[in-house]
Amino acid sequence: MQNNHDPQCRCLERQGPPPFVTRRVHQLDDGRVAIWSARHHRKGLSLPESLALGEIRLAFRRCWWRLDDLNWWIGFLFLAGSGLFIAGSILTLWPSFDQSIALLPSQVFFIGSLPFTCAAYLQFHQAVNATNFPLSEPPPIQNKLFGCRPTEIGWWSCLLQFLGTLLFNLSTYSAMNESLGWVSQDVWVWTPNMVGSILFLASGYLAFAETCHAYFRWLPGNLSWCVVALNLVGCIGFLTSAFLAVLVSDATPTIRFEVSVWFTLLGAVGFLASSMLLFPEAALKENKQVHSVPEKSESSQ
Repeated sequence: MQNNHDPQCRCLERQGPPPFVTRRVHQLDDGRVAIWSARHHRKGLSLPESLALGEIRLAFRRCWWRLDDLNWWIGFLFLAGSGLFIAGSILTLWPSFDQSIALLPSQVFFIGSLPFTCAAYLQFHQAVNATNFPLSEPPPIQNKLFGCRPTEIGWWSCLLQFLGTLLFNLSTYSAMNESLGWVSQDVWVWTPNMVGSILFLASGYLAFAETCHAYFRWLPGNLSWCVVALNLVGCIGFLTSAFLAVLVSDATPTIRFEVSVWFTLLGAVGFLASSMLLFPEAALKENKQVHSVPEKSESSQ
């Protein structure tokens, strides 16, 4: 986070869910107004956050192949993981589809958990290497694999999501072992799934609060808000699914298990929709960090 005593700027406004600050408005020594938004600064995205539907369509057209953009890869990996979780849910709910592929649903879920983990780490990598703001010159290139920034809500969100994906790796890997008894399934499959889902929900809410610059705001016209809101819906779906999947005996709870898979499907669809919106958001990336705008109009947002 930037030094609040930087002689080159004066903080006009700050917002965020206490104790975190996720948006600042600064007046620089040359009279310009600099707007710092935590999510946008960390991911190198441009402002404003809101877009008209037509602009989103244009962004979609130019965002499908950006191999040099880390945000594109994050969206692609989350999209791949979500698609595989949807496929695993469908194969579980309608076993007749198993005949058309060589993989079992449990194997599809495990493969799908891997791109989730890769994407979550890339987001954590962004949070670890976020630069200070405002800057009067191009930011220095940083490439730390791990780091601790506990004063930043985005770092907590990315860390919890990454840890959650590691637990999903363990859960889905263990689920491929069909010889496990019900106690072993609860220990090696359900427990990491439940804890991972709780971490996902905490991560999703922190990302939501970071983008709202408050504990809650309704901003459906804001592209970044839609990304994190749909992600939060997916997290709720995964947690509900995990809650319903616990075993208490050798008997398989058929109806409850089926409902659990439906919520897994809901969670995957939420993540898929959120991942899709990451592409136009990434297409808006630019290197400008300072925007010359009227002080009054910007500081009142």
